[in-house]
Amino acid sequence: MIKKAILPVAGLGTRFLPASKSIPKEMVTVVDRPAIEYVVREAVQAGIEQIILVTHASKASIENYFDRNFELETTLAQKNKTDLLKEITEILPAHVSVVSVRQPQPLGLGHAVLCAKSIIGNDDFAVLLPDVLVKEKSDQNDLACMIQRYEAAQAAQIMVEAVPDHMVDQYGIVDVAKSPAEGESIAMQGIVEKPAVGTAPSNLSVVGRYILPAKIMQLLEQTPKGAGNEIQLTDAIAMLQTTDVVEAYRMKGETFDCGSKLGYLKAVLHYGIAHPKLGHEFKQLIAELNVE
Repeated sequence: MIKKAILPVAGLGTRFLPASKSIPKEMVTVVDRPAIEYVVREAVQAGIEQIILVTHASKASIENYFDRNFELETTLAQKNKTDLLKEITEILPAHVSVVSVRQPQPLGLGHAVLCAKSIIGNDDFAVLLPDVLVKEKSDQNDLACMIQRYEAAQAAQIMVEAVPDHMVDQYGIVDVAKSPAEGESIAMQGIVEKPAVGTAPSNLSVVGRYILPAKIMQLLEQTPKGAGNEIQLTDAIAMLQTTDVVEAYRMKGETFDCGSKLGYLKAVLHYGIAHPKLGHEFKQLIAELNVE
């Protein structure tokens, strides 16, 4: 069973400047909680019990957020603000732990994953990129479905979603024999990074969710620097494909790229109207604006 998840949070968030100049982009709020909490919730709902943050010296606020704050909790208790106290003490379930390791240099996603090797040990694991929020459309989230498929097929899983054909040059696109139905997986031939329009092997883009075997760590240690002079996770996955089946899992939910400003605004709208307390009034506000 997959119980560990790596969340690489060491990036500088240059796409989100100037906000990310002093605040980690992962801590920018979507409605009433930081974006990274949605990603951690997604992992916990899929059965993850240990969150591994691969972090940077400037990101201490992320670790602090998932820690207890005795002074704040005591103040809320004394003022009988039980609802707020419950919210901040239940950010993380009691059975879930958060640990962190540092990525000393910005050497790419593959390097960030490799930084967690000592904590992963011999366990298979998930990787969730915190820039991307995944909003589920069914009772079971997509990450849980990926884990189930991994355990049934013993094949690494890469989450993908369909994108318009004219936008394939903006993404990593998987090479598959045919497009699977939503919620299903299919063996991959490879990943093509940002193919020119008209040359892409499919319209399925890599989302930022992976279920990987422990041995990918050894492959990452052997992976030479690639694009951007960085160690790329996709290069290690390509090495894995020479000996093992790697599958593309087509998601059922919807993604929001909170690393980009427009994607963030889209996320605020979607999560805002679905909010259990604020949703109704938020919808009314949007209607009152009468935006054309």
